[in-house]
Amino acid sequence: MDILKKVKQTVEKYNMLSTADHVLVGLSGGSDSVCLLQVLNMLKTEYRLKISAAYIDHGLRPDDVPKEIEFCKQLCDSLNIPFYTQSIDVREFSKTEKISIQEAARILRYGALDHISINIKAHKIAVAHNADDQAETVIMRLLRGAGPAGLSGIPPVRKKIIRPLIEVERAEIEKFLSEKNISYIIDPSNESLKYLRNRIRKTLMPVIKSISPQAIKIISKTAEILREENDYINVSVTKALMRLMSRKTDKTVELFCNPMEVLNIVILRRALRVAIDSVRDLKGLTFDHIEDIIKLIKTGKPGDRIYLPKGIRAIKGYSTLTVTAELPKKLSTYEINEPADLDLKECNKVLSLREIKREELQDFGDGKNTIYADMDKVKFPLIVRGRKPGDYFYPFGFGKKKKLQDFFVDEKVPRDERDTVPVIESNGDIVCIAGYRLDDRFKIDDNTKRCLQIKIMPKL
Repeated sequence: MDILKKVKQTVEKYNMLSTADHVLVGLSGGSDSVCLLQVLNMLKTEYRLKISAAYIDHGLRPDDVPKEIEFCKQLCDSLNIPFYTQSIDVREFSKTEKISIQEAARILRYGALDHISINIKAHKIAVAHNADDQAETVIMRLLRGAGPAGLSGIPPVRKKIIRPLIEVERAEIEKFLSEKNISYIIDPSNESLKYLRNRIRKTLMPVIKSISPQAIKIISKTAEILREENDYINVSVTKALMRLMSRKTDKTVELFCNPMEVLNIVILRRALRVAIDSVRDLKGLTFDHIEDIIKLIKTGKPGDRIYLPKGIRAIKGYSTLTVTAELPKKLSTYEINEPADLDLKECNKVLSLREIKREELQDFGDGKNTIYADMDKVKFPLIVRGRKPGDYFYPFGFGKKKKLQDFFVDEKVPRDERDTVPVIESNGDIVCIAGYRLDDRFKIDDNTKRCLQIKIMPKL
């Protein structure tokens, strides 16, 4: 089939264009984007399109960029198409966000194209992914571990982004350019085998095609079927999330546990993906991570948690599951000059100190949330703080000195909560770890006349 007819079919099939649309084409100078620009220019009259093009400089190949920009500018001038450029700092963004170069480039590239489209009032952004890109994406995600959503591949339309070449194979693009005697630039980075996509393209795809010559078409069709089924499943997921969602901020989502424990596993997997995606980009999470969260929901105890890539944590509470990208909080330093109540904002608790006469003491508390120390062994002002490197104390009943870090490990204190555990200090010595243990040096003995009650409780 003629490439022009195939692109028109794709455009109509996915309602990519409306009459009189202004389309911004992402133009790199490579074969795919040059073909896209030429094809849309050929369809310009039929759809009454206004076409513009933009080159995004990723800052990764400074020696090649000037000639690529000049090539793209000359091409656009020859077609009487407005041409724009914008630079992005991919390396810095990759370092700051702790993501791969490819992922950083993708995020910033789409951001730059969107910015240009807004400035020039373009309705659509056309990018040049083709059928081979689709097949490679599906295989890459399959190897990394993906469910139906991931295996549905690259969407032909996503908001204002359209992909008119998504059903056109690379061989057809190259044939079209050759027959029309249209030149293009070869990006040397596409030859590098250090990128997984290139390794799949150069080594795996030729083998697959030798086994099944129609592999690109078959894989693309499979992705389309999965995408349609995925859209159907998402309707059920949306309904489920309306029942599951308890609370949501920019970095945290809280879900009710009870409905999830009986939810169909297919819907549960997808609901978790959508929920986590609303907190932070999901690119670092695999199918196995989702399964770990489901295991936490089904078998975990309140307080259990798992640590996921990019600083995401899943924490099971008594009735909710919290998925958060919030950095763990750190307790401030407070000074107490006499027994009183202290609001510990960072851990949402209240520390209550009371003086009690020895003869009025009826029990010794639980030794954790309620602790009794010898008042006369304590020197005010007391310091309430978070842990410090090198902290040690003498845990009551242990009989010898112990590093606080080792104590936290033995007590299974979650590592993201350790900086909010109150350490109460008297004259440089730790009196107790509030909520966990008294220091043996401050214990009540036969000579004790006054007791200091140290009680920690949730803030109401």
